Amino acid sequence: MSFSAFHLYFDDLEVGQEWTSGGRTVTEGDIVNFAGFSGDFNPIHIDHEFAKGTPFRRPIAHGFAVFCIASGLSLIAPPMRTIALLKVVDWKFSQPVFIGDTVHTLSRVKEKIVRGRGRRGEILWYRAIVNQDGKTVQEGEVSTLVECRTPAREAADRDARTAPSSSGTV
Repeated sequence: MSFSAFHLYFDDLEVGQEWTSGGRTVTEGDIVNFAGFSGDFNPIHIDHEFAKGTPFRRPIAHGFAVFCIASGLSLIAPPMRTIALLKVVDWKFSQPVFIGDTVHTLSRVKEKIVRGRGRRGEILWYRAIVNQDGKTVQEGEVSTLVECRTPAREAADRDARTAPSSSGTV
């Protein structure tokens, strides 16, 4: 995926702005695929009979699988010109996520710091993963590196918006 005109720059955000993503239902396939990818075959995730004897009574999704799903949901809420995830500052796994649960993310800008002589900026985000019942299942702070607008980029964007159309009539 490349960035498009609707992807936001660091400069476009204000502290306190908030976005809510669309939802995504967690499937048994998600859990099995994550177990295979990560090597985490803990029976609490993949063994229905074992899970019956736990307080949850059924398999639960891997916490990091849900974190990864939320990372994908956050990609377009808001659509940012993100260069990198820099760090997970603080993170809490509060509630289990089950097969069939639908989660969405809430993202709020907590802090902005200009980096790279104004070519990029670090954004500290509060992120929450919320299930279909409105319960926060995970939450914390993550930091991302995002492109800034530069005078050259602004001029190119302005020129692109004001360039005459080539479809034109003579």
